Amino acid sequence: MSEAIVLFAHGARDPAWAAPVLNLRTLVAAKRPDAEVEAAFLERLEPTLAGAVDRLVARGAQRITVFPLFMAPSGHLRRDVPTLLADIRATHPALDIRLAPPIGAVAELLEAIAAWVARFDRGG
Repeated sequence: MSEAIVLFAHGARDPAWAAPVLNLRTLVAAKRPDAEVEAAFLERLEPTLAGAVDRLVARGAQRITVFPLFMAPSGHLRRDVPTLLADIRATHPALDIRLAPPIGAVAELLEAIAAWVARFDRGG
């Protein structure tokens, strides 16, 4: 395995908060059998981004794309994530690690949410 994906979410005190992220990990893994898929959290839940990357590198990942499950480029994405990625790059200098845009910046996802809202509001 040389390619991997990290689904990166905020985290919360309640461990049940992770369930949708873990469900998404299962869905993505089914659609990308060629890549390892991990979930990671910024705060309060495990694994951290660095922990997930360490596990993926140990399993042979050479290129990792981090998908931030954030609606907007918040302070976390502008300040915290670049620092986390710099630390990861220092630990794993041969690793190609990339950051995808936050989900709220992806037109296809916003269209899917809008379609769901429209259907739901009409009883579907």
